[in-house]
Parts: sequence; structure tokens; C-alpha cells
Amino acid sequence: MYQFSQTVTWIPFYAVLIYFIYKADPKISWWVFGGIALSILIADQTTSGFMKPFFERLRPCHDERWEGIMHNYERCGGLYGFVSSHAANTFAVATFLNLKVGKRIKHLKWLFLWAAIISYTRIYLGVHYPVDVLIGAFIGFLAGLISWFLIVFIKREILKSLLK
Repeated sequence: MYQFSQTVTWIPFYAVLIYFIYKADPKISWWVFGGIALSILIADQTTSGFMKPFFERLRPCHDERWEGIMHNYERCGGLYGFVSSHAANTFAVATFLNLKVGKRIKHLKWLFLWAAIISYTRIYLGVHYPVDVLIGAFIGFLAGLISWFLIVFIKREILKSLLK
């Protein structure tokens, strides 16, 4: 589970995804990559930059009540865990890609399974409570939706100004 939770494990997956995004439509691929970055930025800053310091709720692996009950492979992460940034970031990417290129690239719905697996590993490893992951996934969904709206709006405005 620890390995599934690591970014390096998913690099081949990300490379294949980048390839399919570019192959589907090279002209819009930079908009898609920008939207992915924006989705992650919104999701991550909302969770790590705002919510974790605001709520200051200890991760299960830092909470003395669970000491000796769970094993987290000596990797607990930061002190606070409400809400899961992994869940937010992965669900943001899954949502944005399904909205932006879901019709051009088949089987992108599977990205939600990928996001769910990553999210589950965070509970299994004792670094998040289930509600941390559920709210993180919801925030990620909203971040992906907001990014999609912004990318569509910005692209439309730029094209409008170029056609004048």
C-alpha cells in the first residue's frame, strides 16, 4: 500500500496518460496540461495550504489513541491530516480530464478508480481517517470542475480576442 501511495510508482502511468492526451489532439494538449496543473494547484492549496493548518486535526498515526494499534511503515507525513491532499489532487485530475478530453480518449472514467485506490491507501496506511479522504475527494471534484470552467472560459476569451 505504501508503494501505491508514492508518486514515483505512477510515473509510467503518467507518461502513458501524457502520450494519449497529446495524441488525441496536439493543438489542445497544452490547455489540458495547464488545466491539470491548475486543478492540482487549487486542490492542493485548498487542502494543504488552508484546511490542514486551519483545522489542525492530528493524523491517525500522530494520535496517541491509536498508538500500538496500527502500523504505518514509519511514514506518517505532516502533523495534520484533515483533509487528504492525495485524494483531492487525484480526484481533481480525474474530474478535469473526464470533462476536458473524456470524449476524445476512451476509458478515462477509470481515472476515478485510480483516484479511489490512491485515496484508500491513505486510510490503510493510517495517515488519514475515512472522512479526510471523502472530503478530499469532494474538494478534488470541485477543483477539477472549477479548472475546467476556467480553462474553457480563458481559451474562449483568448480565441475571441485573436479573431477580432
